[in-house]
Amino acid sequence: MSDMGKVAVSTKDAPAAIGPYSQAIRSGDTLFCSGQVGRAPGAEKLEGDIKQQTKQVLENLKAVLGAAGLDMVHVVKTTVFLKDMNDFAAMNEIYATYLAPKDVVPPARSTVQVSRLPMDALVEIEAIAKES
Repeated sequence: MSDMGKVAVSTKDAPAAIGPYSQAIRSGDTLFCSGQVGRAPGAEKLEGDIKQQTKQVLENLKAVLGAAGLDMVHVVKTTVFLKDMNDFAAMNEIYATYLAPKDVVPPARSTVQVSRLPMDALVEIEAIAKES
């Protein structure tokens, strides 16, 4: 079985995968980041409200991107999974500071409500980034 030119990317600055998947996969100039929940690296459990969890999710994604030599401005698409769509505005407030600061084109995005997330998280975000 061939790896089709894909390379695993990982960092200890984000939580280790809790299953048979990679934190991210680089294929050519594109990085596919697995969904991150709001668990701090080395922590056993999630803590905090939607804003705190969203901030940790984005810090985790930032660390994974950094391990690939990229940063948030390289993100072209995200998918946000919310446990409760009533948390949309609070999540969006934090999300904007990381992915849509002034003079940065925000990535394309989908946001959906799901019935349950790993570790009973309130939010999970996956991302696709591309080298410029």
